[in-house]
Amino acid sequence: MDCIFCKIVKREIPSQIVYENERILAFRDITPQAPVHILIIPKAHITGLNDISRDHTELLGEIQSAAKEIAEKENISSSGYRVVTNCGKNAGQAVDHLHYHILGGRKFSWPPG
Repeated sequence: MDCIFCKIVKREIPSQIVYENERILAFRDITPQAPVHILIIPKAHITGLNDISRDHTELLGEIQSAAKEIAEKENISSSGYRVVTNCGKNAGQAVDHLHYHILGGRKFSWPPG
């Protein structure tokens, strides 16, 4: 498999890791769209949101909890932050590995784009 995020998990590609546990990894985005832009991924390869099942419920909850903890560590929890996942090419999913963006440190508008 030639997945860039799987290579980051295996430490074949360097990244600025900000959070890690047995099942998830979070690292700084190399093309940040906000002062704080961190990606959270499951270590196991899941292509996207359409590929999850009920078996992933605990993992997805763990990702949400990690997002909250990361936002606190990055000092964006009180000012506000956004957690986004894109599903499919038309939604902007550029890497076929489930990932969530934590964005903060600036004011966002709605709708997002």
